[in-house]
Amino acid sequence: MGEITNFINTHYRHFNAAALKDAAVSYKQHADSGKKMLVTLAGAMSTAELGISLAEMIRQDKVHAISCTGANLEEDLFHLVACNHYKRIPDYRYLTKEEDYKLWTENNNRVTDTCIPEHEAMRVIETVLDDVWTKAEKNGDRKFPHEYFYEVILSGVLKDQYQKDPKTSWLVAAAEKNLTMFVPGDEDSTTGDMFAGRVFLKRLKASTMKSGMEYMVSAMEWYFKEVKENKSWGIFQIGGGIAADFILCLIPSINQDFRGIMPQVPLWSYFCQISDSTTSYGGFSGATPNEKITWGKIGKDTPMFVVESDATICAPLMFAYVLGQ
Repeated sequence: MGEITNFINTHYRHFNAAALKDAAVSYKQHADSGKKMLVTLAGAMSTAELGISLAEMIRQDKVHAISCTGANLEEDLFHLVACNHYKRIPDYRYLTKEEDYKLWTENNNRVTDTCIPEHEAMRVIETVLDDVWTKAEKNGDRKFPHEYFYEVILSGVLKDQYQKDPKTSWLVAAAEKNLTMFVPGDEDSTTGDMFAGRVFLKRLKASTMKSGMEYMVSAMEWYFKEVKENKSWGIFQIGGGIAADFILCLIPSINQDFRGIMPQVPLWSYFCQISDSTTSYGGFSGATPNEKITWGKIGKDTPMFVVESDATICAPLMFAYVLGQ
């Protein structure tokens, strides 16, 4: 065992620390037994550079599918081509409105303590995406958002503009493996808005981008295929929101809406949520895992864990544990 694994085993014995260790141990057992894991990404995990650890998890076959927000999809690529131009604001809590306005006038879009540079990141990616969107439409092709990103990465058109080691990019690792991916609600992202603008101006057709409804249908087809091959899947949820609820709704949709038409499918065989949302009434991100039992998402015997903390701190530690580092 590596130093991080030994440290967690030695020190993480009680309370929230013990929850982290228990979840990591169970994840490792899940993976070592040949079962599969789907990771959901909400929040600004890509801007937080979770890719440093997540990319290695993908390369070592510890993550087999991803459901993420459009923001996480694009921001990993933004950082890859423009990280030298990112600006960190350590004292972000104390900024005045005037200081935030000044960042905006300088084309710095702030995410907590980090500013994404519009011209060096967003506009660079917009140009190459516009090319693949336009080409697809001319050829009569329709693709999912992540497929367009995969095409850009695998084409090598941006390689000369990389400003960091691509091994730290989870999206590059995913593209190289053609990892199964779902990006629900992509229109709630910068590049999604860019595409919508082109549709509004009648430069592109909305149908050139496959929709969220088609993502759900593709998820159903994917899960039926996985079940047929006797694969068992778990969920490692980072944050909440649409990235998590989209994929968690998949099994109850199949088992309840297809009742009597299609065979019942197994529930998720592992569940862990990392969230700094406090346990709450009515909120998805703050719901405890056992609530999901009542929706037919996980079973009463499913290993389930909640790590109530910051995923930028906890996820890399847990990934290191799973990798034996």
